[in-house]
Amino acid sequence: MSGSHMVLSTGANAPFGKEDTVRVTITWKHAPAELDVSCFMVGADGKVSSDDYFIFYNQPADPHGHVRLQRPNDKTTEFTIALKELERTGVDKCVFAATLDGPGTFADVVGCSLTAQGKQSHITYSITEATSETSLVLAEVYRHTSGFKLRAVGRGFNGGLKPLAEAHGVTVEEGEPSAAPPDTVQSNISDTRPNTANAKAEMEASFPGSGKINLLKQSVQISLKKKQIDREKARVAVVFDASDSMSKLYTGGTVQKAFERVLAVAICMDDDGEMDVWFFADRAKRTPSATEQNYENYVKRTYPKPRLFGVGWGNNEPEVMKDIILKYTKEDPNNTIPTYVIFFSDGGVYETEKISNLLIECSGTPIFWQFVGLGNADYGVLQKLDDLHGRVVDNADFFALDDIDSVTDAELYDRLLNEFPGWLKQVRAKGILRS
Repeated sequence: MSGSHMVLSTGANAPFGKEDTVRVTITWKHAPAELDVSCFMVGADGKVSSDDYFIFYNQPADPHGHVRLQRPNDKTTEFTIALKELERTGVDKCVFAATLDGPGTFADVVGCSLTAQGKQSHITYSITEATSETSLVLAEVYRHTSGFKLRAVGRGFNGGLKPLAEAHGVTVEEGEPSAAPPDTVQSNISDTRPNTANAKAEMEASFPGSGKINLLKQSVQISLKKKQIDREKARVAVVFDASDSMSKLYTGGTVQKAFERVLAVAICMDDDGEMDVWFFADRAKRTPSATEQNYENYVKRTYPKPRLFGVGWGNNEPEVMKDIILKYTKEDPNNTIPTYVIFFSDGGVYETEKISNLLIECSGTPIFWQFVGLGNADYGVLQKLDDLHGRVVDNADFFALDDIDSVTDAELYDRLLNEFPGWLKQVRAKGILRS
């Protein structure tokens, strides 16, 4: 085999190039119970088209044989993926996950790693961050304009098999164990094609109001329940990069769609149902708070053109960060309700020292920063947040998306809420956030 060996960290991705077939191998040194590894072959909506595309121990291949599972030993599971054949199907990505069939959590699993290997590719990802869930999405092989890529996910699910399966369109009947053995799973998978009328009625009963936002709110609630923070309240803010390189994302409607998806988080979590909004480039600009009543065409109304908008063309993250900190620590301080900031940027991050100092300085305040990268760009210090020392608590997370429009609502919300629950526990334990 030729080609370089790539080592991925959580949230990172790597291309497979011209590979026809790759082998994805998951291994572990120790687990407190049997580890059942599976693959969900999902479409663009993030769901399997039927139970035939849920690959696990008792169903080791899909009907076409594009993904095949083998278990060489009790601590290894291998999947062979025919990428060239998969290109001609409706499968958008293959999601690899593991569930503990018994006591314990993934915090008790030792030496778990994933390797993807082909003739030219050799990619590894080690799951080193302890997680208290009983199911874990390890990685995904997904379509991209340049071919298939591997993304290191490392996202946990509470409750075992059931929420994991449901998140990918597989319904496990009520009354079964959360981490059911493989032979039980097969008999309890129902037809995944939804009853549209029933689903719509249930949605409208749960969330009366605007249909578009309601569907997003429903996905948010599912993620909040998985993370066990569905009763938490927070002040929610969103920040959008408005530099020149983002212009196509504005004119193409991507920023408006991202705005709506984040607004659903604010409606579900925010203490007053409003979302505070900032745009930035060389300078920062606060705009009116967003609500369920004024969200339509919000971006177009508030951001007609960069030059008219008056924020410049470059990237100056520290300016907007300082204004956010001013807002929530001086103008409107509150140590009983956390502030959750979702910060979108397409890269060009170069103010490493200033950004680092601001995150360190505000780490003793109840503000959590969730940075989201748009595209494959230079994110500088944002990619090294876990190595940022001197903070009272780890108050920030980062992940990058090649194409936010192609990410399902369920996946986006799970990733947005990945580290926020753990941060809440830390700031409460240290008295930064009071009851």
